[in-house]
Amino acid sequence: MNKKYTYPSVLTIAGFDGSGGAGIQADIKTFSALGCYATSVLTALPVQNTQGVRSIYPVPYQAVAEQIETILDDIFPDAIKIGMVHTSELVSVIVTTLKKYPAVPIVFDPVMVATSGHKLIEETTIQTIIEELFPIASVITPNMDEAAILAQMPIGNLENMYIAGEKILGLGSQSVLLKGGHLDLPQITSLYFDGEGQIHSYEFEKFPTNNTHGSGCTLSSAIAAYIAQGKSLHEAVALGQTYVHQAIKHGADVAIGKGNGPLNHFFNPQKLIKNEMV
Repeated sequence: MNKKYTYPSVLTIAGFDGSGGAGIQADIKTFSALGCYATSVLTALPVQNTQGVRSIYPVPYQAVAEQIETILDDIFPDAIKIGMVHTSELVSVIVTTLKKYPAVPIVFDPVMVATSGHKLIEETTIQTIIEELFPIASVITPNMDEAAILAQMPIGNLENMYIAGEKILGLGSQSVLLKGGHLDLPQITSLYFDGEGQIHSYEFEKFPTNNTHGSGCTLSSAIAAYIAQGKSLHEAVALGQTYVHQAIKHGADVAIGKGNGPLNHFFNPQKLIKNEMV
């Protein structure tokens, strides 16, 4: 039978989560739920559950480089999501390896602090991320804690978010989605700094739930999946946030684990999208 179709393909370069709510597990679930074909590269092996991270075992840098090359030589992605990169050497290995290939839209989730409050990154790595990863990322998606680290300022209100977003954009990223879920406001407000001088605001209802484990991983993956589908970056940012909000809402009343539970990634799963080959 002649091969006539292909799937929109998304690659995640991220850490592991055996409890299934965050990391590459959340990424693969998100890509799949949005009708995309998932490939993955493992950057680290955190030992964690819904209650927190117990330890982190590194993956050899050469193994990370070889994983990226092996996937890109065979199943070239339509978009890439990058998550947990916890050392400067790992950042450099990923960037150097990706630069050998044609440019692909990259969504970077600067994972520095887990939902549980655990800091996951070495101090010296932040500067390397800013210098090497920010310039190649189409959009970065920091939460409040990560934005406070990047902007080097406390963020306690909406006004601070506007200031911090501009500061982070000034560090060299192409665009920034600042997630406001951690602010003590009656609704969730996120700001998208599109890199062309426009700031787009998004508001979502807030509801009581601890089931937000992996929400940041899921958001960056959803944005990457929508880009792979052919949506514009601005469309992908808007649709990705709606998807995450619904995934949290549909999983809010479910008990999985004793800590911060996962999202319901499959509240409305799509079949794998088949695009005609040209």
